[in-house]
Amino acid sequence: MATRRTLLAAGLALPALRSASAQEVFPNRPITLVIPWAAGGSTDVMGRVIAQAMAADLGQPVVVDNRGGASGTLGHGHVARSRPDGYTFLLGTNSTYAIAPHLIRNLPYDNRAAFTGVSLVARSAQVLCVHPSVPVNSLAEFVAYAKGKPGEVTYSSAGIGASSHLAAELFQAKSGTRLLHVPYRGGGPSVQGLLAGEVAMSFVDMVTCLPFRASGQLKLLGVSTARRSAFANDIPTLAESGVPGFASSTDVIMLLPAGTPAPIVTRLSAALQKALQDPATKERLTTMAVEIIGSSPAELDTYWTEELAKWGEIIRSQNITI
Repeated sequence: MATRRTLLAAGLALPALRSASAQEVFPNRPITLVIPWAAGGSTDVMGRVIAQAMAADLGQPVVVDNRGGASGTLGHGHVARSRPDGYTFLLGTNSTYAIAPHLIRNLPYDNRAAFTGVSLVARSAQVLCVHPSVPVNSLAEFVAYAKGKPGEVTYSSAGIGASSHLAAELFQAKSGTRLLHVPYRGGGPSVQGLLAGEVAMSFVDMVTCLPFRASGQLKLLGVSTARRSAFANDIPTLAESGVPGFASSTDVIMLLPAGTPAPIVTRLSAALQKALQDPATKERLTTMAVEIIGSSPAELDTYWTEELAKWGEIIRSQNITI
């Protein structure tokens, strides 16, 4: 009887041991990737490509959850309030993690303390584009044209505080021009307004504007990043074309809720790095004219501090408010 009771006790204990062991293995259920923008945008498409590749390495589905609104801060707030167990993470853009804190009062989360940074994932260059009706063919000519019509030359953006808006504000500060802002309700409408000739100029993501150069619907005068883009090496940077010190782009980072255990952060970081080096993933991101970075958490921390300072200064000096 003693032997039977011992065997029964051991048998009953086995499921409990399996359960405890399962709880220690990460991940053992689906993971949610929050995209703080509506479905269909460039960040959403990028996120879905990365989610698919990370799922293959993690052995669990990575489900995309689009939580757009309030310049991306709704999605950030949701992740900030999520359990720090690794099962919810975020892909954010600098319009939210570096720009919104200077524009939106009383954010429902602490922009730095609420998150654990994982990586600066990727960068998408913007291009200063003008409508064909604008009588210029170079950046120098556009600067001269704008200076001759202070406050009259119009530019579109995806909305106040969007990266396309702040890129134009940075351009004005660096070039000594004064333009007229025409905010639209999103990136798509902003580009359509430019194509229709409703505005003269806009900063447009590389992947979006290249087909319109080929069709003659837009003139591309300068790339926003510090160095020329590998996807259109013939387009000079703004910095080399007469606007020294100009650097702006749409930068995507990966964040977890603050307090996420270090082993889980390491596991997700490794899965991300492997995803970014996957040949199929690299090919798909390349077709989107995306520069893959995949930084360390420490490198992300330095970058984040610099971005906050840069855009904070531009917002103050240009007196930008919502």
